[in-house]
Amino acid sequence: MLLTVKVWQKPTPLRDMAAGHTGQMADTARIRLTSISSRAWEHPADRGALVALRKLRGFDLILRQLSGFLNERAVRMLLLGSAVRVDQRQFARVHRLYREAGDALDAGELPELFVRADPIINAMAVGLDTPVIVLNSGLLEVMDDDELRFVLGHELGHVLSGHAVYRTLLGVMLALSSTVFAIPFGALGARAVIAALLEWQRKSELSGDRAGLLATQQPEVALRAQMKMASGGRIDELDAEAFLEQAGEYHANDDVRDVLIRVLMVETQTHPFAVVRAGELHRWVTSGAYTRVLAGDYPHREDDAAASMTDEAAAAAASYAEEFQRFDASLGGLLGDLGQGLGQARDWLADRFRDLGATARGDDHRDDRRSDDRRGPSGW
Repeated sequence: MLLTVKVWQKPTPLRDMAAGHTGQMADTARIRLTSISSRAWEHPADRGALVALRKLRGFDLILRQLSGFLNERAVRMLLLGSAVRVDQRQFARVHRLYREAGDALDAGELPELFVRADPIINAMAVGLDTPVIVLNSGLLEVMDDDELRFVLGHELGHVLSGHAVYRTLLGVMLALSSTVFAIPFGALGARAVIAALLEWQRKSELSGDRAGLLATQQPEVALRAQMKMASGGRIDELDAEAFLEQAGEYHANDDVRDVLIRVLMVETQTHPFAVVRAGELHRWVTSGAYTRVLAGDYPHREDDAAASMTDEAAAAAASYAEEFQRFDASLGGLLGDLGQGLGQARDWLADRFRDLGATARGDDHRDDRRSDDRRGPSGW
């Protein structure tokens, strides 16, 4: 069977799209990715850690004991009392899009979905045993149907990947951080663990974006949603090609100072920057991985238990190696320039001292030139 897949090539300009548009867009047929494993959309660094955690039997039970402060029944009760549960009668349009995203990812039974009154353009998935997805009302104001399906697929991807494990563990570490930081030398270890968990969470957001794209199966829609996230919903004056060029420029400068600034800026962030996320998703599409998934080349859930920790760790290492290679190159270039500069400064100083020495000999020891010549080189 010949399968034609629309790949994210040169983006279509979006200047004609009205800001805040909430009308329905023309729906396109989506492929049901039967029995697809979450490993198909997980970023290598995220996937490697998840496979390792899934191998640790009983780890989830320990987490539930540690996270006793997170009462899922209380969270659900709060949502029931303060938000609106989405179903066929309430927010029926959102419910339909949610089902479509779930069907594309072959998700089966879907977690409960709520809409809460909050103008911030955001959504989240919370919970361990019974996760729920929450959309802010601000999303409904700026996202059209296709873009909203992308957001719903993103959050559903978090649930299917089990990212609540990371977030719960991170919450425990942050809750205990004040106590741990008071222990001599404990702060160093705690900060390292928290930094690693935050790095995993940022990579999990990239995984969620891939799941959202597989749910909507329209790369231009995913880009539109990212543009709206970055601009607060206004894309009537934005250009998709320029937006992706901006994302590329963020990583284009190899100056070691910019590399360090990028690292330090995101050290305590739970999410990558919106423009950066658009660029990362664009790279995933143009790499051919997205096309292969739609063509049926993806891991299946029934094989998750047999997933190799070694292979996933190697993939994660390769992903980070690509990032560090640029850092090493820029650092090496800086040290090389520094060494060259020091060498030039040394030569300049040597020349100046030679000139001074020659001047001194010429002024004060003119009668001793013959004896100076017999001494040979100065030995500098």
